[in-house]
Amino acid sequence: MLRPRLIPCLLVHNQGLVKTVKFADPKYVGDPINAVRIFNEKVVDELIVVDIDATRLDREPDYRMIANLANESRMPLSYGGGVRTVEQVQQIIGLGVEKVACSAAAVADPGLITQAAERVGSQSIIVVIDVRKTGMLRRPEVVTHNGTKRTGLDPAKFIREIEARGAGEIVLNFVDRDGTMDGYDLDLIEALRTQTSLPVTILGGAGSLDHIAALWRAQGLIGAAAGSLFVFKGKYRAVLINYPNKAEKAAVLKSGERPA
Repeated sequence: MLRPRLIPCLLVHNQGLVKTVKFADPKYVGDPINAVRIFNEKVVDELIVVDIDATRLDREPDYRMIANLANESRMPLSYGGGVRTVEQVQQIIGLGVEKVACSAAAVADPGLITQAAERVGSQSIIVVIDVRKTGMLRRPEVVTHNGTKRTGLDPAKFIREIEARGAGEIVLNFVDRDGTMDGYDLDLIEALRTQTSLPVTILGGAGSLDHIAALWRAQGLIGAAAGSLFVFKGKYRAVLINYPNKAEKAAVLKSGERPA
């Protein structure tokens, strides 16, 4: 039986694990490999790892790091950062990663998604769409390069194109909510999710398990991803890798059930 997924998202900067707020001011929170080992023990549903330096610095993916992460991971692993070619996608899949995430490259050349899906299968291709409200009217817009480059693209239109191109999954990453721990943007999520029949994962804003339950209650079968929630604890944000145990997760699922 399919269940909503609860997914930690780890950001790598200068080979360390960091957490940002609205894509800025990265705070070091530990070693990525150690975090993967802890999440193994906690039996997480999936794990997303994003190298936030690679695209910004026009750098190749760090294949050694990716191989080390894949070798340690006992859960489905997704990787993003610096992916620009089909050959890179294929190489990363060959290292043992289940899914490869494209973002800026998908904006620059949506045809990459079609080519990559044909090479490794659409189930292995994720498109991460970074969304920020811009301009005086605060309209949602697709942004890239850690939120520093505006594209002029309407997220709803881009979602439809990505699905038509053959993507297997979409991650909607809400820049304005990143690291705030104030909850997901449920209204914008509702507006954008209606644009696709693909599996969707939401990232940006989760600060408690109540926020996860609220998302599942509103959207049903959807992926709930978070960064700060799983690396910080308490109001002072002490660094602590954490994830709900089986009973806690069952309670969140129960609380997040949609009304009949």
